[in-house]
Amino acid sequence: MTENEISHKIIGVAIDLHKNLGAGLLESAYEAAFSFELRSIGLDVKQQLAMPFIYKDIKQDVGYRIDLLVNNKVIIELKSVETLAPVHFAQTLTYLRLSGLKLGLLINFNVPVLKNGIHRIVNGL
Repeated sequence: MTENEISHKIIGVAIDLHKNLGAGLLESAYEAAFSFELRSIGLDVKQQLAMPFIYKDIKQDVGYRIDLLVNNKVIIELKSVETLAPVHFAQTLTYLRLSGLKLGLLINFNVPVLKNGIHRIVNGL
């Protein structure tokens, strides 16, 4: 399955989840429900995956964690905030660069209509 096929499934699940739960929950609640729903449609999901930072060939444990990694191809960074800030986009791109992956989805569940809270982030590698 390609990154685009995976992201299409992810977005469908996210929209359904938002319709059922609405806005205003904690990010951790969305993460738990989202990962459950993604697994229920047969996707492989890793939660809170540690992302190492390597500097001059030395692995640094600096606390980077990917919210969700789907099928080892698509990173999902979840938010439940009033407004996304530039740092949220930079964070997602940083995870893509550190992992060498191409596609990330930054999803803010704290919006009235979820399609306005979904952002595709592409790593130009």
